[in-house]
Amino acid sequence: MITLTGGQGTDWLKQLAASGEGESPLGCMQCGLCAASCPLGDAMEYPPRSLILRASSGQLERILASPSLWLCVSCYTCSKRCPRGIELSDGLWPALRDRAMQEGFQPPAELQETFQNVFKYGNTLGKSPRQRLDWAKDLEVRVLDLSKEPRPVEVLWLVGCYPSYYPRNQVVTRAFARILTELGVTWGVLGAKEKAIGECDRMFGEEGLFESLVEENRKLLDRQEFEKIVVLDPHAFRALQNFYPRFGAWYPVEHYTTFLAERMGQLQPLVVKPVEARVNYHDNCCAGRRCGCYDLPRSLLGLIPGLTTVEMSRNRDNALCCGGGGMWLDAHIVAHGGRRLSDERVRQAAETGADTLAVSCPYELSRFEDAAKVAGLEERLKVRDIIELLAESMDLGERSVV
Repeated sequence: MITLTGGQGTDWLKQLAASGEGESPLGCMQCGLCAASCPLGDAMEYPPRSLILRASSGQLERILASPSLWLCVSCYTCSKRCPRGIELSDGLWPALRDRAMQEGFQPPAELQETFQNVFKYGNTLGKSPRQRLDWAKDLEVRVLDLSKEPRPVEVLWLVGCYPSYYPRNQVVTRAFARILTELGVTWGVLGAKEKAIGECDRMFGEEGLFESLVEENRKLLDRQEFEKIVVLDPHAFRALQNFYPRFGAWYPVEHYTTFLAERMGQLQPLVVKPVEARVNYHDNCCAGRRCGCYDLPRSLLGLIPGLTTVEMSRNRDNALCCGGGGMWLDAHIVAHGGRRLSDERVRQAAETGADTLAVSCPYELSRFEDAAKVAGLEERLKVRDIIELLAESMDLGERSVV
C-alpha cells in the first residue's frame, strides 16, 4: 500500500494503481458484483463500486468523512469476485482509511484504542509484555523462551496476541505446545519480546504503525535461528507471507493447519481417542478465500476417530465471514445499520444439526462463543479450535473447555 499525498479523484486513483495492489481501480466497469457480494454492503453509504465511482467524480472528501468507510471487515469477497482483478480489500479500503486519518477524520473510538494498545504495549489487548508467557505457567512441557535462551530451533512459534493473553485462547495455546512436543519438534517462542505482527493495523489504514511493527519485528527475527515460523493467526500468516517481504523482511512461514497437515503421517498413529462430535468447519477468510486453504483443515479433522463433518450451505469460497476483520468495530457497524456476522454464522452452523463449530483462527473462538450465547445456542453448539480436537484425540487436551 502507498501513503497518499495530495491529489483528488482520478489522480488519487492513479496513485493507488501505481502501488501495485491488483489491477487499477480505474478499470472498474461498475458491474456491481463487489457491492452485491459484500455481507455489509446493504448498510454502506458507499459500497465498494461506489467508492471508485465517487472518488473519480471528485467526491473523495465525502467518502473519507463517511461512517461506512469503517464498515468493511476485510472478508476479501469483493476482491475474489471482481472480474477485473481490482484489489479492493488489500488496496482500496486500507488506502482510503489511511487517507482519511491523514485528512483528520478519526476512526471509531474502539479502533483508536486498539491502535494505542499496539503502540504502547505491542499487543491489541493492551496487556503488559511481561504477561506474554502467562499461558505457559505450570505447563507440563518445556516452553523455550528464545529471547532469554537463544539457540537454533526447527520452529519459531509466534504465538500471537489473543493466544497469549485471552483465557479462552490460552487453552488452545497450551494444547498446541503439547502437540509440538509430542511430534518431537524443536521449538521456541519470543516471550516478552514478541510483538503484534500488525496485519489488522494495516487493513485499518494505520500504515505508519504497521511499518514500525515490521521494522521492530524484522530486527528481532533476524537475530533468531530457525527453519520456519509457525503462527496460529491466519491474519499474521497473511502479513508475514505477503506484506513483510515488501520491506525486506522475508521469512518461511506457515499457518498451523498447513504445518500439521504436512505431518499427518506422524499424527495418524497418535490420534486414537474417539471424539464423538458432529462438526462444521468454518472457513476463515484469510486462510480460505484469500489463500485457498480449504482441504487441509478438513483433512486434519478427518484424522479424528468418532468425529463426523457436515458442511454449512455457505462454505469454502462462499463462506460467510465471522466479522473478525472488523472485530473492534462491532458497535460502530451495528450503530450504522449493519449486523454482527458472527451471529448469523452460528445460526447457519446450528441449522446443519452440528454440535461443534470448528475454527482455525484465534479471533473466532470468542466471537462465535459470544454469538452462540446471543442466539441461545450455547448448549447446542460448542466452538472449538481444530488444535483442541486433535489434542483431545491425542489425549493431550485439558480436562475441560474454559
